[in-house]
Amino acid sequence: MQSGSGLVFVNGIRLYIHRFQPASARPSGLTVLLLHGYLDSGATWDLVAEPLARAGHDVLAPDLRGFGESDSVGAGGYYHFPDYVSDLSSLLDILAPKRLALVGHSMGGTIAALFAGARPQRVDQLVLLEGLGAPITEPGTAVDRMRTWLDDMRSLDRTPRPVGSFDEALDRLARRHPQVPRAILESRARLLTRTHSGRLSWAYDSMHRTTAPVPFHLESFKCFLRRITAPTLYVSGGVNGLRLPDEAERLACIPSTLHVDLPDAGHMMHWTAPEALAERLLRFFASPPESRPPPPR
Repeated sequence: MQSGSGLVFVNGIRLYIHRFQPASARPSGLTVLLLHGYLDSGATWDLVAEPLARAGHDVLAPDLRGFGESDSVGAGGYYHFPDYVSDLSSLLDILAPKRLALVGHSMGGTIAALFAGARPQRVDQLVLLEGLGAPITEPGTAVDRMRTWLDDMRSLDRTPRPVGSFDEALDRLARRHPQVPRAILESRARLLTRTHSGRLSWAYDSMHRTTAPVPFHLESFKCFLRRITAPTLYVSGGVNGLRLPDEAERLACIPSTLHVDLPDAGHMMHWTAPEALAERLLRFFASPPESRPPPPR
């Protein structure tokens, strides 16, 4: 059901945009932008994106920089959250949606929250799928993180990471996501690998596997959450999801939030429970708009 997918040039790199736009649906006027998580890609949103598109929404799922079919950063570059936020802002300048629903899973949720706090007037509805920032990191770890990052970068080989066979890729994915049924993982593995110089490899830049040099600053992130004015839906995946110990405290920072739990979905809910997730999203998108609270000064 992808129509109009392709590359978009932003911030000096090319981002691949997966677009789901069935011709038979009556356009709703709402653009739904889906942001994937760590070591994932826009392609694996397909099971959720297709029912959203059938409802008439213009659904787009970019491969974030260094993932999927998008460009990796050049020599001397790195992957920081502000880079992703800047890519998102530039992409929206090009798309210029009349109404925007921003949906982010895990790392993509953190990116969505940062953008929605920095540019609240540009987001009409926000959905965070277990994407409320990283776990708390103590400031005292900063020096060790920087040392580890320097060591990682010195030994980094950015040649596409080879996989011996598709079955090996599937086994690795199963070890990473033990709660996800193997049949689902098989279809996802085909979307997360590619052939490079005749060899199968993962479709992401190996630099993503290095230790980020800067600790996650929770108090700063909370300031972004407090600036969000869009009605916000937070979806968790039950006992097998990625539940932060201070989840309620972080959610309380967002002025207008509805929390929904998909009890058996787990963290990869867009893979394991796409129908239930899509139904929740459609219900949220159809809800009448609320009056927006002004962002705190």
